[in-house]
Amino acid sequence: MNQWLQMSIEYANQRSYLDDLFKVYPTIPDGIREIENNLWDGIEKAFKQKNNIELLSNLLRADLFPIKDSYVAYLKRDKTAIERNPETVNRLCGRLYEMGLDTIYSRCSEPKETNRQIGPLFKRWINNKSLGVQPIKLDKFIQAKGNAILDASDAEMMQFGKEHLNYFRNKGLDFIGRFNGKYVIGEAKFLTDFGGHQNAQFNDAIETLIAKRIKAIPIVIWTESYTSKGKTRCIRQ
Repeated sequence: MNQWLQMSIEYANQRSYLDDLFKVYPTIPDGIREIENNLWDGIEKAFKQKNNIELLSNLLRADLFPIKDSYVAYLKRDKTAIERNPETVNRLCGRLYEMGLDTIYSRCSEPKETNRQIGPLFKRWINNKSLGVQPIKLDKFIQAKGNAILDASDAEMMQFGKEHLNYFRNKGLDFIGRFNGKYVIGEAKFLTDFGGHQNAQFNDAIETLIAKRIKAIPIVIWTESYTSKGKTRCIRQ
């Protein structure tokens, strides 16, 4: 067994793993989404008048549509499709009328899901000098002689990987560092359950580990906050 995996399993089963993990990923729900007064007035008016076209058009302008439906994304991207698809409009509006205005407002103003806040949290943790090295911008990173961690955008990290490390995956990186003269690149994944998107995230991380001819040590740090066969799995490398 990989030594880091062994250490992680022991850590998860003997120490305050979840409490410590919260320091890296403080997944606190955002406040409710704001709906502009003018927009809500239009929604309310169209609802009371049973004006399907106006009701749907206004709700598609909200940050969050109140119904999870596979056809909504298309309508958001092509507003003219509302006029061309009356049966779809009637079907969606029928569900909206059943919900009522109070429920519609509640759904539209729901806070963002915590898993949508995860992205920047690992980098924020790194930027707090959590690894004992203060991340530095690209120009200083290139010139630095000792240990260094790159503080850069996803696009800048990907470009640096292509130009200097032979990294050609069409996938951004969460970490680029240089320690004892060797480059280290990595991805951070936060998994909370089995299946679906979670498995896809896991497989995507593995692709980074097995990528060929990279001029760096590839690592993947993934944290799992669920239990598998009695053991909570955690950081792996």
